Amino acid sequence: MASIHAFKSVPRAIPAKRPVEERLRDYNEIYVDQTEAETVVQASRCMDCGVPFCHSGCPLGNIIPDFNDAVYHGNWQEAYEILSETNNFPEFTGRICPAPCESACVLGINADPVTIEFIERSIAERGYENGWARPQLPLKPATGKSVGVVGSGPAGMAAAEQLRKAGHEVTLYERNDKIGGLLRYGIPDFKLEKSVIDRKLELMAAAGIVFRTGVNVGVDITADELREMHDAIVLTGGSTIPRDLPIAGRELRGVHFAMDYLERQNRSVSGAPALAGGVIRAEGKHVVVIGGGDTGADCVGTSNRHRAASVTQIELLVKPPETRHESTPWPNWPMQLRTSTSHEEGCEREWALLTKHFVGNDEGHVTGVVICNIEWTYDETTGRSGFVEVAGTERTLPCDLALLAVGFMHPQKEGLLEQLGVEHDARGNVAAIEYQTSVPGVFAAGDLRRGQSLVVWAIAEGREAAVKVDEYLTGARSILEKREENMMMVV
Repeated sequence: MASIHAFKSVPRAIPAKRPVEERLRDYNEIYVDQTEAETVVQASRCMDCGVPFCHSGCPLGNIIPDFNDAVYHGNWQEAYEILSETNNFPEFTGRICPAPCESACVLGINADPVTIEFIERSIAERGYENGWARPQLPLKPATGKSVGVVGSGPAGMAAAEQLRKAGHEVTLYERNDKIGGLLRYGIPDFKLEKSVIDRKLELMAAAGIVFRTGVNVGVDITADELREMHDAIVLTGGSTIPRDLPIAGRELRGVHFAMDYLERQNRSVSGAPALAGGVIRAEGKHVVVIGGGDTGADCVGTSNRHRAASVTQIELLVKPPETRHESTPWPNWPMQLRTSTSHEEGCEREWALLTKHFVGNDEGHVTGVVICNIEWTYDETTGRSGFVEVAGTERTLPCDLALLAVGFMHPQKEGLLEQLGVEHDARGNVAAIEYQTSVPGVFAAGDLRRGQSLVVWAIAEGREAAVKVDEYLTGARSILEKREENMMMVV
């Protein structure tokens, strides 16, 4: 245990944020790095519970009390080694994870939970500053086996690093111009600066992982050619087909998918080649973001940096409660209102609204969004929820730029997946049992398999898929299989 009484006397404190007006002038990260002393104080709040529910709350099974204790006692290198044993990318999760571990923290039952996410970030940064972050070289002699990982998001990167550690030759394919997937072009720099990705990629390349960017597998390389080149394939292409809003006026100019908006901006910030049409600008416009999740919040933050005239985020569901709802008791992920740093910068938020149709001008550009209030209903006979429009509430929001952030449906099926002939589940994702698809030697992990989810889940899936691939290639228990030993199973 770190400090016996700190959980009672030390308040929770997250790192300082740069002033709003300052950060709206750039795309640099919002949070200021915690000092060593500040992190030690926060780590002291960990109670080293007899049954640490944070283990089960974390999809990676991070051994959180142990690295907190190491930080408290000044053993930073030990803390880094403990954290890296279960998490390939603490520098990512320490910045962009919603921290389900904190929702499961026992201290959170009647007090503020431990700041696990920011402690992870501090440990990761000291790992790089002190040279503890090194290439993950093979743990055993080369196997002579080759693996092709298709898709370089967090699941693909994790699978590639783990499989290289197991002694296999690994090639990571990416159809975009740079490795990173969603991390690179989906998440704004004010949440994750891309230098954080690049320094990790340098270590992965030094370990012997081969990166092939600008290669659209299924087009530039056929599925048959890919299978001839490798002994096993891991599909980690993500859930890339966005959910549309098929209503009148959808065809108007100025109505865009959120990810198209974000990718173009990220390219501009990084200096990458621009897509046709360049950046979608929000400067001086009335922006309406449709969808209340994290992607929508990222659109809000980006629009604020463009100096939009106004930003409104609307959501179909009712406004969540301010505190944990009884339907999601501890240690479950709580149903409650979440306000991001982007919302703090300026945004009107409205809930329980139905987007009925878009209106435009004679030039074919959107000028407004017609909405109305709704009331949600529940049918006890069928167990299904629905909604009805509230009479007399229809109105038009001024809108020069509409951004659709209503989620993703499934992976792209045309091309590689069709050529491989893999089976799909009822939701359109690639069907896989223990990460093995219906095609022998072809595995699937991440959002492509489980559907749209969190980065931390993608990392966990990539790691676990690597275990199954290693066992498939060697015919023996994988040297990578340590997660079960690290996980504290909570019944």
